[in-house]
Amino acid sequence: MDARARDDLRRFAEYLRSERRLAELTRTHYLRDLESFAGFCADRGIGDWSDVDANSVRQFAAERHRRGLGGRSIQRMLSAVRGFFRFLIRDGRVAFNPAADVRAPKAPRRLPKTLDPDETGRLLEGGDDNPLLVRDRALFELIYSSGLRLAEAVSLDLDAVDRREQSLRITGKGAKTRVVPVGRQALQALDAWLALRPGIAAGNETALFVSRNGRRLSPRSIQDRLKGLATRQGLGRPVNPHMLRHAFASHLLESSGDLRAVQELLGHADIATTQVYTHLDFQHLADVYDNAHPRARKRSEEE
Repeated sequence: MDARARDDLRRFAEYLRSERRLAELTRTHYLRDLESFAGFCADRGIGDWSDVDANSVRQFAAERHRRGLGGRSIQRMLSAVRGFFRFLIRDGRVAFNPAADVRAPKAPRRLPKTLDPDETGRLLEGGDDNPLLVRDRALFELIYSSGLRLAEAVSLDLDAVDRREQSLRITGKGAKTRVVPVGRQALQALDAWLALRPGIAAGNETALFVSRNGRRLSPRSIQDRLKGLATRQGLGRPVNPHMLRHAFASHLLESSGDLRAVQELLGHADIATTQVYTHLDFQHLADVYDNAHPRARKRSEEE
């Protein structure tokens, strides 16, 4: 990659940070994908972004596919390339977006891993006087109660909780803010944690959830703590924070059937993203049918 290309990527990274306000991990993935694309272009003697055409982008996607990259990863790569060329068009560097109409191979739709209500209850049950375990219970109750992403839980500050309104103000993807309800058990767990937090938190720390050293909990710490809790509670399989978010969505949809409400609570920009939970709900209904319907039972016994 030459100096001009590196400078373009540097400016694009700043644009993603300051104007698009994308999360650091998303920016890292975008830039890594664009560095791969820049290397691909350089290997083929393409010396300027204005020389890139749709066929070049298709060849790039096809090469990655031949290397075994999945459809979702190629979709993300193409999204990075499209966003980069939109940025270059805005700067007057190129006249058109060569990636605009290039599509990745269709990725098989995998249902998210989740927990059933009994597993969720077992995971969150019980109490302990250990301050860190009190914190963990409050954290995981809140993720399940309000459908938080891991990054959203990490970024919560003390003023995010409105105890009087029993609500939580969340800053989600793209720095979009939403306000969601907080359930009774989550509020009780939060009260228990907030009574202990002053003895752990550093004096100037604003984070709602802090580590033993008094500073904001890291994503890795939360993942490790939840995995350990699932083992201690005998769930028999690894559990990650996103499974609690999925459990929130699938359990709420199963009870209410209100897809639009679940979309708003999750902070999904596109309802198509939320619709994956209708498949989870159908799986539950199919299981109920197979176990309860006389004809279904008879067919199963005959087989």
